[in-house]
Amino acid sequence: MGTFRVMRQDDNGNRFLVARGLAEAEARRLAAEFEARGHKQLYWVESEPTDPAP
Repeated sequence: MGTFRVMRQDDNGNRFLVARGLAEAEARRLAAEFEARGHKQLYWVESEPTDPAP
């Protein structure tokens, strides 16, 4: 299973990494927690890319 990250986009369109290395359920919980705060920001969960073996 891979890891997930939470991303944020502000009202100016700037995107930021909020958290990484999370299990999917924890990432979704965190994104929902931030969304519930009611700011003009968008939060979403992304699967983190896996590093190819050397």
